[in-house]
Amino acid sequence: MLKTYGRQLTSARRLARFKQSLAAAGAEEEVTISRLAKRRMLVEQVAREIVENLIVSGSENEVVLEILQQLNREFGETFRFEYPPAEVDLQIFRLVGEDPMEVTDPERHHVFNRLWEITLERVNDTML
Repeated sequence: MLKTYGRQLTSARRLARFKQSLAAAGAEEEVTISRLAKRRMLVEQVAREIVENLIVSGSENEVVLEILQQLNREFGETFRFEYPPAEVDLQIFRLVGEDPMEVTDPERHHVFNRLWEITLERVNDTML
């Protein structure tokens, strides 16, 4: 997720510099974002909402349930996602029987990256 966010920031900075250079050169054309880029931005926005709000809140939304089922199938385990009150970052817990165990950093990044990829794919497939 941080890599994607970093790429978005870099792209935004590049676009801002490009617009400034066009304005400085007296270019009359307005820079427009392609339909594909607009769609990608919308897919990422919806995916971000799903990951940050719906998955953590335990939503019964069909898309959310399918995303979690696919993630659990791929890893062969059941995961739970939470924002603890005193923490800023999303925490991932592996359910072992009835007891949750926090996922360690290297695996946490792997699980979260796969969650993000699955969510992007699912949103892109379901969006008209």
